[in-house]
Amino acid sequence: MQQQAIIDKTASYVKAQLEGEGSGHDWWHIFRVWKNALYIASHEKGADTFIVELAALLHDIGDHKFHNGDETVGPRMVREWLEKLQLDEEIIAAVCAIVSGLSYKGACTSSAMPTLEGRIVQDADRLDAIGAIGIARTFAYGGHKGRELYNPAIKPVLHDNFDTYKSSTAPTINHFYEKLLLLKDRMHTLTARQMAEKRHRYMEGFLAQFYAEWNATDYPEQT
Repeated sequence: MQQQAIIDKTASYVKAQLEGEGSGHDWWHIFRVWKNALYIASHEKGADTFIVELAALLHDIGDHKFHNGDETVGPRMVREWLEKLQLDEEIIAAVCAIVSGLSYKGACTSSAMPTLEGRIVQDADRLDAIGAIGIARTFAYGGHKGRELYNPAIKPVLHDNFDTYKSSTAPTINHFYEKLLLLKDRMHTLTARQMAEKRHRYMEGFLAQFYAEWNATDYPEQT
């Protein structure tokens, strides 16, 4: 099977699995990460775009957040799918390694990505976690999990391990400080860092307006 046919078949498979999902991890999230990854790869020389596309498309199949924190489900599903397509073991292993290591694991942890392809896909995924779309997805997921919007008494925590990070039930606003505002400086590629700047500033503006409204300090001045 030709590479483009494999990509098309994989996109159809993922779309069928995730279309209509309501927590912000739906097909359109996958689509944006896929397109971001291709854009970044076009500016970062030397990447194997076939591996980049497969990993971007498959990165949220079997996400641990929807399988009781089990991090093995995603890579296992990816392997089963790629073996079904009869891909070489070298390609399967490369894609599975990216999917295994992609997740953000807490503010005081690292998520090493040894390959250029992995760094590109991780950057593309993180770009979709910030900016206007990132804000929308964050509140969609918070609502999906039944979390408070904001609670001034519950302070953000800079988690030092993945277990405490993924088991957090903190209010949604805390997530900005525990992850989203940290991502700009964790982009691997120059292309992603440049894209992240504008999205980061948008989040800062959103938070300033959020607190002004929360604290009832955004009333117009009387003349």
